[in-house]
Amino acid sequence: MKFLLDILLLLPLLIVCSLESFVKLFIPKRRKSVTGEIVLITGAGHGIGRLTAYEFAKLKSKLVLWDINKTTKAFLPAMTKNNHGHIVTVASAAGHVSVPFLLAYCSSKFAAVGFHKTLTDELAALQITGVKTTCLCPNFVNTGFIKNPSTSLGPTLEPEEVVNRLMHGILTEQKMIFIPSSIAFLTTLERILPERFLAVLKRKISVKFDAVIGYKMKAQ
Repeated sequence: MKFLLDILLLLPLLIVCSLESFVKLFIPKRRKSVTGEIVLITGAGHGIGRLTAYEFAKLKSKLVLWDINKTTKAFLPAMTKNNHGHIVTVASAAGHVSVPFLLAYCSSKFAAVGFHKTLTDELAALQITGVKTTCLCPNFVNTGFIKNPSTSLGPTLEPEEVVNRLMHGILTEQKMIFIPSSIAFLTTLERILPERFLAVLKRKISVKFDAVIGYKMKAQ
């Protein structure tokens, strides 16, 4: 009962924060300089991560590039000590919404999103405000990893387009970047809609591809 009362007392703050977020939609945020910044990118060995590393190199950032999340533990202490840096996690929309026949891939991306969220919360709990975090969650990207992908959410994304959106998100300190932005709405719906309705909605989204394992998806 006390918990419910505490939640009700937070309603005025919710209204203020909602209005603040609405106003910010119409105020372009200034892009920060990342010259000399420490930027640790997980998933930088190929694809989007590699292209992102090239873009940061052009901006003269100090890059830490690895494909293993445990690497963060090696470099995070220096970042927190200096209260300075930016950690970018390259994940996927599949880290929020599951896709049949991509079990291993979705599992790894859910883990990447969880890593980002937990790290963000830990930094906030420690009141370390100078170390920023960003997580990229795009729809299917034309990297060759998945053959012939398609979905009603939009066309397959080109790597350059994704990297441009990612760089803008990092320089304006966005925590979660969905490409296209409609995926953010979809993840919200998944939490509140009935399971039966969600099953119909996912059929309408019509995710299709020739799986890496050689399984041919049936048309929805």
